[in-house]
Amino acid sequence: MAEIVNMHQAKSSLSRLVERALAGEEVVIARNGLPLVQLVPIQKNRKPRVPGRGKDQIWISPDFEFTDEEITELFEGPL
Repeated sequence: MAEIVNMHQAKSSLSRLVERALAGEEVVIARNGLPLVQLVPIQKNRKPRVPGRGKDQIWISPDFEFTDEEITELFEGPL
C-alpha cells in the first residue's frame, strides 16, 4: 500500500521520500487529505524513437487535399 504524506511533511522530507520512491515504494503526496501526486522514478531504459515505424500503416486518399464546396462555404462564406 502507498504511503500518503501531506504537503508540509513532503516539503520537509523530500530527499527521504525520493529515496523511498527509488527503492520501489509508492509515495503519494496529498493536500488536506486528498491525494494529488505520486512520486515515481524515471525509467532509464527507454528505447530511442525510430523514424518511419508507421510506414505503410497509414493510408491517405489521393484526393485528401480537395474540399467539398459545401464545407468551403461553411468556412469562408458570409457570417
